[in-house]
Amino acid sequence: MRASQRLTRKKNLLLSFDAFGTLFTPKAPVATQYGDVAKMYGLAGFTDNELNDSFKRAFKIESKLHPNYGKAVGLNAQMWWANVISNTFKPFLKKNEFVPKPLISDLLTRFSTDKGYHIYPDVLPFFKMLRNSKKNSSGAADRQNLWPWERTVVGVVTNLDDRASGVLTALGLSVGPRKIGSSAERSTKVNVDEDISFVVLSYDVGYEKPNRQMFDAATQLLKETLAEDSENAESFEMLHVGDEIEKDYLGAKNAGWNALMIDRTGCFKDSFTAKESITSVEVRLSGGRAVDSTTKVQAIKDLQGLRAWAPET
Repeated sequence: MRASQRLTRKKNLLLSFDAFGTLFTPKAPVATQYGDVAKMYGLAGFTDNELNDSFKRAFKIESKLHPNYGKAVGLNAQMWWANVISNTFKPFLKKNEFVPKPLISDLLTRFSTDKGYHIYPDVLPFFKMLRNSKKNSSGAADRQNLWPWERTVVGVVTNLDDRASGVLTALGLSVGPRKIGSSAERSTKVNVDEDISFVVLSYDVGYEKPNRQMFDAATQLLKETLAEDSENAESFEMLHVGDEIEKDYLGAKNAGWNALMIDRTGCFKDSFTAKESITSVEVRLSGGRAVDSTTKVQAIKDLQGLRAWAPET
């Protein structure tokens, strides 16, 4: 980190993470887990590939019929996912056969807990480091060795439904109750020992990333978090970390935030030198664009790379 960057940046950090694909990932492919549970209830006649294709179709249709997990039409996330599960298996049912309700219940439970997901190996050590940096906040030199920010507020900004907090908790992180929702939840005092102070869900906001309202909601929750504090939001750099270029990196940039891509799939591995934990890479953009284009992004290979990051000056 260059000295000029240390001198000119703000002293505090709002660190926002995507959830799925950034902090945690399925233990096995979703279709494989669906198939394993279905076979326990006597359903058969499909391969993993066939089930995967059927799941994608069911998810796409349900997303089109009832966007944002059905919030606009009064569906809760469990009902929405129950429709996806039922329609995933429907093509493989025999005449007069139905998807067993306990199968649906088991899959909903599995993907609400650590049964269905595992946390990436760098996540818990990173949050342990953040906790240790809070304990050493009185010693500037010690803090700089651990983590260069005086205060860090961590949030999650995700297009997942309201099971996200439960999954993160089951995987070993402490998550505060503050979110975009009822006044009771938004007025809850923050426990400084929590790993994640708040969670911004697309279901609550009514929009999905890359819509800037997701990031504006995180900024608002930061202000509410600091409402009874001597700090103010203007003393915080805003940084979002995610695994999707369009939704996470460009979404954050277009909202006026700093952004980092985390390379969970290893597609940028050749761009890192042996000593580098952060790098710049050129990526191609094609989704929904009339003409393919490229852009340069900053990427980290794991969360330890955050220690080397500094905002552009």
